[in-house]
Amino acid sequence: MKTSSPPKLGAQVAVFTLIRSVLNTSYRMVYPYLSLFQSGLGVGLPAISLVLSLRSLIAFAGPFLSPIADRYGRRVSMLLGMGLFTIGALTVVVLPTYTGFAISLPLMALAYMIFLPAMQAYLGDRVAYERRGRVMGITELSWSLSFIIGVPLVGVLLGRSGAWQSPFLPLALLGALSMVAVWRILPPHNRRTEPSSQSGVPPLPLGLLLRSAPARAGLLTILLLTAANETVNLVFGLWLEQRFNFQLAALGAAAVLIGLSEMGGEGLSAALVDRLGKVWSVRAGLLVNMLAAVVMFVLGGQAWGALAGLFLFYLSFEFSLVSLLPLMSEALPALRATVMASTLAMAALGRALGTQFAPLLFNGVGIGGNLIAALAMNLLAVWLVRQVRVNEAAPAVTPAD
Repeated sequence: MKTSSPPKLGAQVAVFTLIRSVLNTSYRMVYPYLSLFQSGLGVGLPAISLVLSLRSLIAFAGPFLSPIADRYGRRVSMLLGMGLFTIGALTVVVLPTYTGFAISLPLMALAYMIFLPAMQAYLGDRVAYERRGRVMGITELSWSLSFIIGVPLVGVLLGRSGAWQSPFLPLALLGALSMVAVWRILPPHNRRTEPSSQSGVPPLPLGLLLRSAPARAGLLTILLLTAANETVNLVFGLWLEQRFNFQLAALGAAAVLIGLSEMGGEGLSAALVDRLGKVWSVRAGLLVNMLAAVVMFVLGGQAWGALAGLFLFYLSFEFSLVSLLPLMSEALPALRATVMASTLAMAALGRALGTQFAPLLFNGVGIGGNLIAALAMNLLAVWLVRQVRVNEAAPAVTPAD
C-alpha cells in the first residue's frame, strides 16, 4: 500500500503559524479586556493577578517536560500540547467560574510550553541552519498577528455575547482542529528524521545542557534581553500618561504602534537573519535597542521623540529575540526541544526580574533609571552572545522542501 508523503515545509510552516496565533491569542486576550473578565468573574484585580502569575510560573515547567519531544518525538509532544490546550479551554465551558478560569489559563500556558519547543525542534531537525532563521522568523509573526487579528476577534465575541467566557469554546474548537492538523501534516516519529529522539536521551537532561558553554551563554543572553525589555515595558504607559497626559485613546494608539513595531522586527529578522548571520543579527539588534534607549533619554521630553524611541525599542527587541531563536536551536542539537524550552523559561525569568526592577527604578529615579538599566543589561548581552558558538555549516537531518 502506497503511503502519502508529508506536506511540504511551506505548508507545515503556515499551519504552525496559524496554530501559534491561536495559542498567543489565548495568552494576550486577557490584558486589553481585563476589566470585563474581572467584572464577569466577580473578583478583584488581585485575584486576576494571581492567575496570571501562576500562568507565568508555568514557563519553568518547560525544561522538565521538553524531554518528551527529545525522547519520543516532536509529533507526540505537539499533539500532547494541543490536547492540553483544548482541555484547558473546555474547562471554562464546563465550569464558567473563577475556579474554571484559574485552571484554564495555566493549563493552556502549559500546553504552549509543550507545543512550542517541540515545534521549534522539528524545524531545527528539518531545516538547514543557514535557512532556519527565515523559517523560524515566519512562525514568530504569530505573536504580533495574535494582537492585530486574534485579540480584536475576541473583542467581537465578548461584545456580541456580553459573556466573559464566550471566547473559550471557539478556542477549544480551534485547539481540536489543530490536533487534527498536526496529526495530518507531521510524519510519524522515526530515528532518521529525529535522531535526538532516542532512549539514549537522559530523563532529566538539564545537567548536560548546563555543561554546554554555547547553551549557557545563549540562555544568559535571553535572560538579559527580556529583563531589559520588561524594565521599560512595564512603565512606558505610566510614563506617557504622566509626562504627556496621554489618555485612554492615546495609550491605545501607542499600543497599536508597538504591535506594528513587533511585526516589523519579526519580519525583518525573517528576511535578514540568515543573510547577515545569527550572532551578528542579535548583536546588531541589541545595539539598536541601546540606541533606542538613548533616543528616549535625550528626546523623551517631546511626545514624538518618546514614541519614536519606543517604536525603535520594540522593533529592535523583537529583531534580537527572533534572531536568537535559530541560534539557540543549534546550541545543543541532541537536546533541541530541551534547549528551546529552557530558552522560554529564561525569557520568563527575565520578564519576572524586569517586573521587579521596573517600578523601583521608575518611582525612585524616573524613566531615565529604567533606560540606563536596560542599556546596561543589553551591553552585557552584546558581550555574551559572542560566546554562543555553533556549527554554522550544520545540515538539517532531512532536506527542506
